[in-house]
Amino acid sequence: MRFAFLSDIHANLEALDACLAHARSLGIDRYAFLGDFIGYGADAAAVVARVGEFAALGHAAIKGNHDDALEHPAGYFNHDAQAALAWAQETLTVAQRAFLSGLPLIVREAPLCLVHASADRPERWEYIDGARAAERSAAAAATPFTFSGHVHLQRLYFETRPGKMTVFQPNPGIPIPVSDRRQWLAIVGSVGQPRDRRTAAGYAVFDSTRGEVTFYRIPYDARAAAQKIRDAGLPDALAYRVEAGI
Repeated sequence: MRFAFLSDIHANLEALDACLAHARSLGIDRYAFLGDFIGYGADAAAVVARVGEFAALGHAAIKGNHDDALEHPAGYFNHDAQAALAWAQETLTVAQRAFLSGLPLIVREAPLCLVHASADRPERWEYIDGARAAERSAAAAATPFTFSGHVHLQRLYFETRPGKMTVFQPNPGIPIPVSDRRQWLAIVGSVGQPRDRRTAAGYAVFDSTRGEVTFYRIPYDARAAAQKIRDAGLPDALAYRVEAGI
């Protein structure tokens, strides 16, 4: 079975549709959306609608910290992020806000654990920014494979000995052999706002039959997404980040 993992879409419909088109070309069997469907971008309602369509078909959807902030305002968001959340609050329907509110923080589908941030107290929105954070998340997941987002970069952590992990920087499009004899934690990247100075959208695929994880970067019309942000009257810095990949 082939799984596609898409995270941190951030109201970027152009990037999401490009990734979904690529995933369909690969014959993906199951999709998992790992949170942060809103925030930063202009297409919150359209993105939530798209994710909702997949969720209605039984595909997984996980709550991210921006989604959660609709109900539980977070003081750590800066002015630009707050403006984007206000835009989402204004443009989402009541049903869409209820959909986001009802999403789980973590889902386990053996041998997978799906979470936006860390499986260790997911409500704290901890960043997996090093081996120790990866070790805590993998231990809490208690599954061979953990897939998460939140960091907006693509990384693969793997167990070198019980309870200890190290990081690997994947190359887009190159399959990485994985085995359930050790633990793996994949940070799948950001669909809507990569932060490595490349505009191409990021997502990952797990082939459980072949035992492979592949990270992808998908070109899309970032200028169109940025122009929508400007047209919505959102801070220009948000548009610039999409255009610059930062």
